[in-house]
Order: sequence, then structure tokens, then C-alpha cells
Amino acid sequence: MMAAFSSRGPNLADPELLKPDLTAPGVNILAAWTGITSPSREGSDKRRVLFNFDSGTSMACPHVSGLAALLISRHKEWSPAAIKSAMMTTAYNLDNRGSPIKDVSHGGPATPFAIGSGHVDIQKASDPGLLYDIHPHEYLHYLCSLKYSSSQIALFDPNFKCPKRTTMQPGDLNYPSFAVRFKSDAHNVTITYRRTVTNVGNPPVGTYKVQVQEPKGILVRVKPSILSFKMHGQKLRYKVSFTAIRRIIESDNSSFGSLTWVFGKYMVRSPIAVTWI
Repeated sequence: MMAAFSSRGPNLADPELLKPDLTAPGVNILAAWTGITSPSREGSDKRRVLFNFDSGTSMACPHVSGLAALLISRHKEWSPAAIKSAMMTTAYNLDNRGSPIKDVSHGGPATPFAIGSGHVDIQKASDPGLLYDIHPHEYLHYLCSLKYSSSQIALFDPNFKCPKRTTMQPGDLNYPSFAVRFKSDAHNVTITYRRTVTNVGNPPVGTYKVQVQEPKGILVRVKPSILSFKMHGQKLRYKVSFTAIRRIIESDNSSFGSLTWVFGKYMVRSPIAVTWI
């Protein structure tokens, strides 16, 4: 179950970048404990312990950090973005009874605004099939699409200048998830994002077919719908278009779905979150 205290989306800094990314164990975790304070944190409690049970994102983060270190030890050539992609696209959304992971805050299934891509699965993440990688310069162009000033960009790279004409939109960052915003009166309005995937599967020759779970009120089209790889490390591009058919009137004006590339044992899944504003 998804803890009620966990941070929720959408991403206020950039609504076209889905957050959170994923979830990990963070409730009643046995961890090392400081000797400065008692296990109850009460001043009247004079006990001191080496370990204690605690809950919070500060418990989940070390799990993910440790898993990332394990992945790097196995795939030393992978970038940080590739590591994140592997964990996100292989995360699971079903509990140990085969039902959708629930959100304690409302009792229903956890949405991508609560669980992100899902619960991290290190075994599958070590062999994800495809990766959504991001080169450092792509982040700079992403900041340009967010209208960062020259002085702000210079904090990251003093030699980089935003191009005068750019066709990149924030949603084009090669992220392993999709967040789409439509105006409340949008009808037959289409937003298109671009993605590039890198083949790291085994066997290296394979054909991936797309499977889409469309969010309510949205028509999703992927071109091409089949990606055929001939070698390890090969990169292929695709476009995904989201067309607003009707607005979903719910408490948060959002609907959710997924886009999955499937080949043999591989299911490379990306969550989709659509919001009407």
C-alpha cells in the first residue's frame, strides 16, 4: 500500500514532467539510529539504541540509492539517466495478491501521481530491454524550453547558449514517463512528444510492439508502433500523440494510462498522466 504521507504529484515546477518517479519500501523500516536522541524522540526517554524502526521518504531513498549502486556495478557503462530508466520501466503496480497497489490516503488504486512508475524491482531493472537515456546537453536544452535565462543556464554550463530557435518542448525530454496538460475546454487538440529508446536486451535482435492503455478521454497514437532492433546499443525513435476527446470531470481533473513496448520477456512500461487545467 502507498503511504498517505508520501509526496504527491503533479510536478509544480514542470507539469510536463511526471513526478514522482517510483516508490520503494519506506514504512516501518529497521535502520541505523543516532545516539543523540531516544527511539521515541521524547526528551523524557533516556534510552539509546543502535537501530530503530522509522517511516518516511528518508527510508525509501536509501533503498533506491543502494539499488542504483547495484545496477552501476553490473552496468558500468550506463548513465544516471539510464539507471533511472531501468528502474522506472520495470517497476510493478500490483501487490502480492495481484491487485493494484492501493493508496492509503483514499483507499483506491494508487495513481502515477502517488506511485510514479510503480514499486522498484531490482531483478527486472538489471535487464530492462530498452533504456530512455539522456545526454547532459539534453538537460540544457530542456532548461531552455523552460525559459531559463542565460545567467541561470550559465550556472550549469557557462559556455552553453540556448538556440534562438528551438522546437523542443518540456515534454520532449527523453524521460521514461509522460505527463500531458490540456486546457479545460480542449477538444480534438493534439499534443505530440518524441522519445528515443536504446536497445540493451538479450537477444540483441528483436522486435518490440507497442501496447497502450489509453487514459479516459484521450486518444493515443504511437508512430511507429513497431520497433525492430538489429544490434545491441541501437537507438530508435518514436512519436506519441495525445488527442483530447473529452474532459474528465473528477476531483483532480486527471486520467491515467500507460505505454508499453513488448518483446518476449520484456515489458518496457511508461506511465501516462493527463491533466485538464
